[in-house]
Amino acid sequence: MTDRPHISIVTPVYNAEECLRELYRRLKASLEPITQDFEIIMVEDCGGDRSWDIIVELAKEDSRVKGIQFSRNFGQHYAITAGLDYAKGDWVVVMDCDLQDRPEEIPRLYEKAQEGYDMVQAKRGKRKDSFLKSLTSKTFYSIFNYFTDLKYDGSVGNFRIMSHKVNENFCSMRESLRFFGALINWVGFSSTTLDVHHASRFAGKTTYTIKKLFNLGLDTIITYSDKPLKISIKIGFIMSFLSCLYGGYIIFKKIFWGIPVMGWASLMSSLFLIGGIIIFNLGVIGLYLGKTFSEVKKRPLYIISHILGLEEKKS
Repeated sequence: MTDRPHISIVTPVYNAEECLRELYRRLKASLEPITQDFEIIMVEDCGGDRSWDIIVELAKEDSRVKGIQFSRNFGQHYAITAGLDYAKGDWVVVMDCDLQDRPEEIPRLYEKAQEGYDMVQAKRGKRKDSFLKSLTSKTFYSIFNYFTDLKYDGSVGNFRIMSHKVNENFCSMRESLRFFGALINWVGFSSTTLDVHHASRFAGKTTYTIKKLFNLGLDTIITYSDKPLKISIKIGFIMSFLSCLYGGYIIFKKIFWGIPVMGWASLMSSLFLIGGIIIFNLGVIGLYLGKTFSEVKKRPLYIISHILGLEEKKS
């Protein structure tokens, strides 16, 4: 085996003890017809089950299996980043470990990439997700696209193959707030999509709750867009303009018709409305300041507790 494998597989692992052996078996069966020179990097994100023990066992059985275990739970996108930091392959595949991303699609992605593309993204057809997850995912990407103007395709997940050149440029971006899909698309280079079959989960259930999706969406929108700030400015301008018009109307009535200024209730309602809008706008600004504060700390994106089969380096 050469120092640089031909293909690197990067998969984040979280509460996946029931999937890992089947994942390895199917990856091996799919990759060996292409090349014997591959590596499988499993990044265990401290899910609390036996996933790391199984990764250790697989690494003993096959030296092409590599493992990274975090010191605590950092999140899926940080696990992907860690795997890509250590991936050395001429081609790098990113996929989920629950087997909804089918290993059998990798040869098709690889074959498409050989046509001259630096990246081939797997576009899922009919998704095998629950109605709630499909609905929340569709809503998330609709809101995300509106606020960021990125036109991100929600039917394209993390599953893709990309060249070593694309991976190197992705790894050079060290923002503390990570969203793999948006970051990798920002890198550019020649890319295309390939329709693939989206399978049902092999075992277990999704760990992405509505709360986690909401927090991810909020962080991502703030990271990739200043549109909320622009909207808050527009709302403030509109409210100020309407207030000036209403004030002029009251003065006009008093001067020309002698109508006394009435409306204690309407005055209080207006104050509460304007006060609420001001607090809302300050909250939006506060979110941006908070994320900026987190960014300037320059903390490591992740901390590794254990590493298997990979050369240790500073993260």
